[in-house]
Amino acid sequence: MATRDKVLAHVRDLGYNSHRNTHTVVRAPLQRVGVSIPNEEHFMGMLHGITDALNKQKVQLSFCSRSSCGPTQTLKERLQADGADAALLVLPRESDEELLELCHAGFPFVVIDPRTPLSDDIPTVTAANIGGARAATKHLLSLGHRRIGLLVGDARWCMSIDRLAGYQAVMFATGLPHDPALIRESDFTLEGGYQAAMELLSLPERPTAIFAFSDDMAVGVLHAALELGLSVPRDLSVVGFDDARFASFVTPALTTVHQPRYELGYTGVDVLFRNRAEARLDAIHTSLSTRLVVRHSTGPSPESF
Repeated sequence: MATRDKVLAHVRDLGYNSHRNTHTVVRAPLQRVGVSIPNEEHFMGMLHGITDALNKQKVQLSFCSRSSCGPTQTLKERLQADGADAALLVLPRESDEELLELCHAGFPFVVIDPRTPLSDDIPTVTAANIGGARAATKHLLSLGHRRIGLLVGDARWCMSIDRLAGYQAVMFATGLPHDPALIRESDFTLEGGYQAAMELLSLPERPTAIFAFSDDMAVGVLHAALELGLSVPRDLSVVGFDDARFASFVTPALTTVHQPRYELGYTGVDVLFRNRAEARLDAIHTSLSTRLVVRHSTGPSPESF
């Protein structure tokens, strides 16, 4: 089976769900796809997926950087500066209005992991953040944890909104109280996770588990626990989100929610080219399933001993 077919089969296995609003247009073949990505190293798996998919299509890739373009340039002008005639936008900083303007200008693009909620007219590819958070929360509850601290990252971001919703849905379904005092907003970084964890772990009734909405923040939690003399997972269980490359190498190895980064990138290209092949301007919203990876940072609640 060809590489593309294997990946698309894997994407279907992961849980490929989409819906669309459709009207037909005619478009010229794509020559170069511009990629706007905030951190190439952090999103390396996604970038590999994008690169492999574009190589299969025999289409060139170019990077679009805000810093290399003038402050008054429109998003379309920035993308076209290197000759791009389509784009993949990863965690774009642009507003919904700017992206709609690009859409209405007829410039083809797909947003991967939208930063903030977007109009239904903008095509997106995302990970199933709600499902991932539900799985993480159920795992902690199954271990007897009831006081679960949350590090939510930027509360305005889609991923934070959805992951919080997943946690709240499980707590509501099981009839357990949701304590706002156990929630801290951070910035998805190791340092931010450390600071937020120090606050939570200094509470008179500290949490027995912390669910961090990124692996970087989860590692910050591990550092805070070590500094406070808490053993993970004996005294505190920790769950992250992303399944970053380092997650299995920290001590203890991190229980986390795996995001299909490679497939997100590959699927973003596939959605872009399916639109072209079908001569459509579609608002396709695609969600790829996440999965919980249980390692050594979670264990029974100390309150259950």
